[in-house]
Amino acid sequence: MKINKIAIVGGGTAGWLVANHLGKALKGDKSASITLIESLDIPTIGVGEGTVPMMRDTLQHFGISEAEFISRCDATFKQSIKFENWLDKDRHGDNNFYHHLFDYPFPMGEDLTNYWLNKAATSTYSQTVSFQEAVCENNLSPKHITDPEYAGQTTYAYHLDAKKFAKLLAENATQNFDVSHVICNVTDVQLNKTGGISSLITDNFGELEFDFYIDCSGFSSYLLGNKLGVKFIEQSSKLLIDRAITVQVPTNGKESLKPYTRAVAHQAGWIWDIPLPHRRGVGFVYASSYMSYEEALQKLSHYVGPDIESLTTREIPMQVGYRERFWQDNCVAIGLSQGFVEPLEATAILVTDFCAQHLAERFPRDREVLADLAKRFNDNVSYAWSKVIDFVQLHYYLSDRVDSAFWQDVKNEQMLSEDLRNKLLRWKYFSPKSTDFTSKYEVFDIENYLYVLYGMKFLTRPQQLNSVEEDKMAEIEAKVKQHAEYLSAELTEQRELIDKIKQYGLTAI
Repeated sequence: MKINKIAIVGGGTAGWLVANHLGKALKGDKSASITLIESLDIPTIGVGEGTVPMMRDTLQHFGISEAEFISRCDATFKQSIKFENWLDKDRHGDNNFYHHLFDYPFPMGEDLTNYWLNKAATSTYSQTVSFQEAVCENNLSPKHITDPEYAGQTTYAYHLDAKKFAKLLAENATQNFDVSHVICNVTDVQLNKTGGISSLITDNFGELEFDFYIDCSGFSSYLLGNKLGVKFIEQSSKLLIDRAITVQVPTNGKESLKPYTRAVAHQAGWIWDIPLPHRRGVGFVYASSYMSYEEALQKLSHYVGPDIESLTTREIPMQVGYRERFWQDNCVAIGLSQGFVEPLEATAILVTDFCAQHLAERFPRDREVLADLAKRFNDNVSYAWSKVIDFVQLHYYLSDRVDSAFWQDVKNEQMLSEDLRNKLLRWKYFSPKSTDFTSKYEVFDIENYLYVLYGMKFLTRPQQLNSVEEDKMAEIEAKVKQHAEYLSAELTEQRELIDKIKQYGLTAI
């Protein structure tokens, strides 16, 4: 009845994140063993190069040095997602944009949203509530080299090389958490009488028996979907994007590094543009019902420039949705084997990290508790996925672009969940409050919604302010502006800091 031998099937970012989370949780338990089984014949997707601030806590939890991570993974700092041309060009101008910043939008603990609404938008929402937009627009780093690891002057995450990141995680798991790494192909699965997995059949090592199995096999969902038959719940009726063409664009290693991901809208989707020290990761995301592959490739070529002819492009089909269950008997799926939506808000690594942490915090060591933990995990993760779908949909629904059939069709209110429709109705009269987000499993919370809603010019009826409140809010706004000017003068340009970290490390004097 004991669960001692654990198998993770699949490597990449997902597999090695799980290995580190579980290895850390079970460290010191001599009866537990973790084996990651990886096939060299199955390439990883390797395009998830944007993270969210939660990743800093994760890396610190694993005991990985931030300076080593930055050097080994060609990482750069990410402080925002800059959404460009998501609004109508005639109404809002060419190259209109807004920032979804990572700093909390409540300066000095105060909510300035109603104050900003009463000002009839004389400045952008993000400029009013945060000094971080100025830092981003000046291509500045979020910290000084003398700041401690994983701490800074602003809230930040990272851009990174996904393959190098997986290699660093693998080294950490095997060296510090005693995770075994086995290279072979899983060719079949033996099931037990309860509907779970009893063993794996491999090409190099024959039959391998474990007590618990974690499916990190990617889109194939080889264990949970293929062998255990857990159905996939399509969400393509809610999110129309189903293709991406990716390309890695070399740079000269000297140009200014933007401290944000660009998300540039086009006629049938958007383009991600992620800056690393010596290349850009670019992905043209589109809905194939509204644009052909040939047209998408042509538009990507126009965006990247003539050099694309010498570069390798890769088309990635996107099956949007998630499994009906994520944990069945003694098998859990994490990563792409669990579900997928377009990477508009760095959702892939975010949900993977969230689920791996969730599993590790109460990992079952006895079969008696499997059913209870499985139900808890399935309920919580299903809720999280539904809210991820809501938040990604919000970006399209709020757009006032009508220049193509795609942008007209994504504004169909019937595509939204009842919960999101109710919130949008409420937010016409009252700005969002923390009480609108009642679960700890909200992957995206009030701060995320505020930046997107008011970056997209959502109309909320202002509540009246008295003169005392208005004066107080105006004083806070002035302090935000003053601090933005201070940081703009004090912080180092991002490339300069990245180069110094690689040379000297952090906390250098």
